[in-house]
Amino acid sequence: PEHLLKRSQERRAAASGESPAASAPAASTPATVAPAAVAKAAAPAKTGPPVPPPPKPDPAYVAAAKSRKKIPFWAMATLSLLPIWGFMYVQGIKPQAKALSGPLGEGDHVYKGCQGCHGTTGGGGAGRQLNEGEVLKTFPHIEDQLNFVYNGTQGYQLAGFKEYGDPQRAGGVRILGSTGGAMPGQGAGLTEVEILAVVCHERYTVGGADPTSAQWQDEFDLWCAAEAPIFLALEDGEATFDNVDQKFAAQGVLPVGNTPRPGTPADK
Repeated sequence: PEHLLKRSQERRAAASGESPAASAPAASTPATVAPAAVAKAAAPAKTGPPVPPPPKPDPAYVAAAKSRKKIPFWAMATLSLLPIWGFMYVQGIKPQAKALSGPLGEGDHVYKGCQGCHGTTGGGGAGRQLNEGEVLKTFPHIEDQLNFVYNGTQGYQLAGFKEYGDPQRAGGVRILGSTGGAMPGQGAGLTEVEILAVVCHERYTVGGADPTSAQWQDEFDLWCAAEAPIFLALEDGEATFDNVDQKFAAQGVLPVGNTPRPGTPADK
């Protein structure tokens, strides 16, 4: 009981001469906690944004590509010019076609007007085939070809001819108009020098005659070489198709003429 305890304390204090209040044990009082500390303890802990997971390592081929040395940007311009340089280099080392002079050089230019019928390389089309020796079979003598080119199909037909060239031609004589086409007479559009030039081109460049062979060398030297006497005589006006056989009778030149005439056999 509380009063018995109090009485015991007073008696003990009286015996010792102390004040009863001093000997009484101090009542325990609850400790007070600061409000700020309570609030701080009660407040939820602050959290930041979620930390992203570490990136996955690159595959080996990607890592190798990233670590590979890159081509400098200035080198790209140099590399882009390589194809142009290569083209110019090839053109520089390519053998240049030899420029032809004399009848063959001029004939190459004139023949461009004949390609539409006879083909670029003489393979034929609307006109007769000239390459692979075909023109040489038809005209074993250059004089006969000059006459036919000068007068053309119509000129021969008007003169009453049905054939042209070598009458004993291997493979058969050529019949006028048998292919449905017609050879235009060039005497009205080309000079005699131009006609000789294109005929030389057709025989030696397109037709395949070998100017160094025993069969064709004399003809080539006389008519179609760069300094051929007959070519120079026609060019200077000293000879014409009408009198060239007289001017060069010593060389065995056949008549050319400017009117249609029969062809000459190869063995004459």
